[in-house]
Amino acid sequence: MTTPQRLAVRRHATGSETELSLDVPSDLAYVGPAVELVAGALPGGLLSARRIRFNYRTAFAEALANAIAYGNRHDRARMVRVRVEVSPEAVRLHVTDEGSGFDPGDVPDPTRPDRLEREDGRGLFVLRSLVDQVVFNEKGNSVCLTLRAG
Repeated sequence: MTTPQRLAVRRHATGSETELSLDVPSDLAYVGPAVELVAGALPGGLLSARRIRFNYRTAFAEALANAIAYGNRHDRARMVRVRVEVSPEAVRLHVTDEGSGFDPGDVPDPTRPDRLEREDGRGLFVLRSLVDQVVFNEKGNSVCLTLRAG
């Protein structure tokens, strides 16, 4: 088994745009190392230190953990593909699992009174509060999180 320390970011740069990619095994032990590895590979100056330190890391960790737990169901034979597009305007983080997907519209609002005491179901709410845009593909197995420059 690959250890978290053996994760490697692939980098491709064209003009002012950079693309980073990473395949992450479906094991929650990889979440922290993957987040730190990608955050450390981001070009400086686009996002404020606070947005990288908190918003980016927290949103990435949530999306990656959800892909591992709910998308790939902790199946170590499956991978989560991470792609980060960095342009002068924004950082776009794509997290794609190998699962069958889901309809984000079916996720209940965690702020409803009958859901306030629950310990689960806040992931999408958290993502939407941390980043500028959250977009799912049609299948529901890939999410793109956008943080605009600043």
